[in-house]
Amino acid sequence: MNRMDFITKEKIEKGWSMDEKYCVTTPDGKKYLLRISPKEKREERLMMFRLLKQLSAVGVSMCQPIDYFEEDIGIYTLFTWIEGRDAEEIIPFLSEAEQYCYGFEAGKILKTIHTLPAPENLPDWEILFNAKMDRKIKLYQECPIKFDGSEMVISYIEANRKLLANRPQTFQHGDFHIGNMMFEKGKLIIIDFDRYDFGDPWEEFNRIVFCAEASPFFASGIVNGYFDDEVPFDFWKLLALYISSNMLSSIPWAINFGEKEIGTMLNQAMKVMEWYNYFENVIPSWYVKK
Repeated sequence: MNRMDFITKEKIEKGWSMDEKYCVTTPDGKKYLLRISPKEKREERLMMFRLLKQLSAVGVSMCQPIDYFEEDIGIYTLFTWIEGRDAEEIIPFLSEAEQYCYGFEAGKILKTIHTLPAPENLPDWEILFNAKMDRKIKLYQECPIKFDGSEMVISYIEANRKLLANRPQTFQHGDFHIGNMMFEKGKLIIIDFDRYDFGDPWEEFNRIVFCAEASPFFASGIVNGYFDDEVPFDFWKLLALYISSNMLSSIPWAINFGEKEIGTMLNQAMKVMEWYNYFENVIPSWYVKK
């Protein structure tokens, strides 16, 4: 296939990425996802392509990387095209048992994603994430918009920083939740590794709130699938810490995108506070063991 030999090129507006995205078709009728990134993202995109190749080799159900090349106007990355529907359109309308089973499958996929090791020269996770939480607390305290119970969130963070000590680090999807999953012929597929990172694999669950909002059974399945039904209590304590940190930063972040996003994040914060009974509990109320 000639790398630029596309007979159709349809722009995709969906998503938060700054990349340009297109559904392209080759002369033999095959569809692909084409992402065009600014040239200054060269090293980042090349590393991502290589890492995704590694994930593909270990059998992760994902949007498969096909080709990487550079042109004058930017960095081109080509992926398989998923001819399916978004998981958030499907999951809530399945039976509770099916929701749970697909969540269990997603948890297994996430466990495989975390088999990719992080580089050896990374800063200590405890130092790195404590600094990140400090920044988020400061941003929230300077933010004009507050949510009810935020002082309890900050108290939980301050009381549990010690949990970050000696945490391992691995490759992370970076935005693992129901909004970055699709169904193709009944198969669950993970998409959009655009925010990939390295860090504590358990931090990857910090976006499970989106899954729990869509389906508590799906969210529970993810946790149980990841841990083979043996969820350590320390996981719940750390998850509450990571979700707390995210809650604080979500409000200042939403201000940049207007009233709708502010409302979404405030509503989500209210739900999280209810799930954790204002951080009197560390296991969220949406969780079902089986």
